[in-house]
Amino acid sequence: MKRILVIEDEIAINDLICMNLEIAGYEPIPFLDGAIFSAHLKEQDDYDLALLDIMLPGKDGFVLLEELKQHQIPVIYLTAKGDLPSKVKGLRSGAEDYIVKPFEMLELLVRMDNVLKRFSKEEEEIRIKDVVINEKKRTVHKAGTEVLMQPMEFDCLLAFWKYRNRVMTREQILNLLWGVDFNGESRTVDVHVGNIRKKLDFADVIITVPRVGYRMEVSNEYD
Repeated sequence: MKRILVIEDEIAINDLICMNLEIAGYEPIPFLDGAIFSAHLKEQDDYDLALLDIMLPGKDGFVLLEELKQHQIPVIYLTAKGDLPSKVKGLRSGAEDYIVKPFEMLELLVRMDNVLKRFSKEEEEIRIKDVVINEKKRTVHKAGTEVLMQPMEFDCLLAFWKYRNRVMTREQILNLLWGVDFNGESRTVDVHVGNIRKKLDFADVIITVPRVGYRMEVSNEYD
């Protein structure tokens, strides 16, 4: 399980981010004070990513970025500082991404996934029931036999896994698959889902949420 630092001094925002990260299958580690986190980092640095506010008590995010870089922990800034000089400073100083508040949680999860992919050193296999998914090789096996998936079917399956146990609307799924706002027919998602269910026997894994969309239901034993 990926361990994500959430360094944000507004308690309500910190709690909300941590709650959503837990639902998405991450282990969030919250901090409210820059100086306290800095002291902690000297003792513990086994983290996969840091979500970092800029305006913090103790030490600000620009100072902490340099410390996190020394421990090879990638950083995404989450900040209310939306002015261009702050963005340029943040990205030039080594942050992997810069997100201005307020933001959509799904957008944050997508951007986190992109950063984690770039820094991933291991080839992880995803196991759900008797299905094994290899993201890097883009292969799917069921009961030891390879199942041929169309590119969009594979991407749709990964999207469900990455946001498992969360309800996703058809529009959100389309936007994830195409990377932009998609103005086409939302039935496209239904076709992909139908194919995935049939090929992998996932009728009890990818659940239809009436009038909303879909949810992949998996227990911790599959993580």
